[in-house]
Amino acid sequence: MRMRFSDWEPIYLGILEDFGFDRSEDEMSVRILKMTTVNSDLIDDDEFGECFSKEVTVFGNAPCLESDLDSKGCGGTLIASGSSVGRLLARGIVPDIVVTDLDGDIGPQIDASSRGAVTAIHAHGDNGDLIRMHAASFRGRVVLTTQSVPENTVYDFGGFTDGDRAVCMAVHFGAEKVHLRGFDYDDPMPKDGTDPEIKRRKLSWARKIIDMVCTPGMSD
Repeated sequence: MRMRFSDWEPIYLGILEDFGFDRSEDEMSVRILKMTTVNSDLIDDDEFGECFSKEVTVFGNAPCLESDLDSKGCGGTLIASGSSVGRLLARGIVPDIVVTDLDGDIGPQIDASSRGAVTAIHAHGDNGDLIRMHAASFRGRVVLTTQSVPENTVYDFGGFTDGDRAVCMAVHFGAEKVHLRGFDYDDPMPKDGTDPEIKRRKLSWARKIIDMVCTPGMSD
């Protein structure tokens, strides 16, 4: 199911209202992202779509990631949320795609880019400084994303957090089976400087979005 902005916008407006976010700040970060990646190896949505198979594994950064890998494995196109990349590389897993808002440990994400991963860099209202610091450092192929109105080289495939945005991308490009590894909506990985309650509220939205885009039996 390809995500149209007309389908996504009501959800986006609900998120803005819930958290008190300013849409104009999201759009300002998009402008920063476009300026800082002018010399990056940008690809369009057609080329990006060729990176996805009918089966995908999306990796979150919950504490259960390693135990999920041990018990369930992974297969198909490997899509990592940004913060999970270092943990995957430590297991010898190089993701095919990294979905990131540049929050968290950037070094492994840049490493994965240099090793062939496509990086989907996301702009939102409070990551403009991170975009300025890191977006131009990715040497592999790059896709630009927003949660507001898509424009030219900046796409909106739906999604709020890195993990559910990765699922939205996979479904948008035709995935029929989505394996979720390292997802726990109630027990997020602690992060310095982040309010755990805000994180849980974000993961509540992530759960809603994943349930919305995945048909019954599509994800495990």
